[in-house]
Amino acid sequence: MMTRLNLVLLAVLIACALAVVTSQHKARKLYVELQHEQELEKRYDVEWGQLQLEQSTWAMHARIEKIATQQLRMRAPAAARIQVVAPAADPTPSAGAPQ
Repeated sequence: MMTRLNLVLLAVLIACALAVVTSQHKARKLYVELQHEQELEKRYDVEWGQLQLEQSTWAMHARIEKIATQQLRMRAPAAARIQVVAPAADPTPSAGAPQ
């Protein structure tokens, strides 16, 4: 009877030991994957910063004006040809305006 109990306890012990080894292995694999993903995140952050800088460079007013005048041969209209149009009156009064 006692040997049978010892064998059952030995089997449980071996099963627990295998479960610990398996869970540690999975934890290590997940940690390595986490580190890899964090490194990718850092690279993407750097790339995002570079792209934002590039976008601001491409959208600079002076650059756009230079391209418009040199490549597209655009120019500002003469002052006599400029018309200022007043916005249409809003028929619905705004919430904060006195009536």
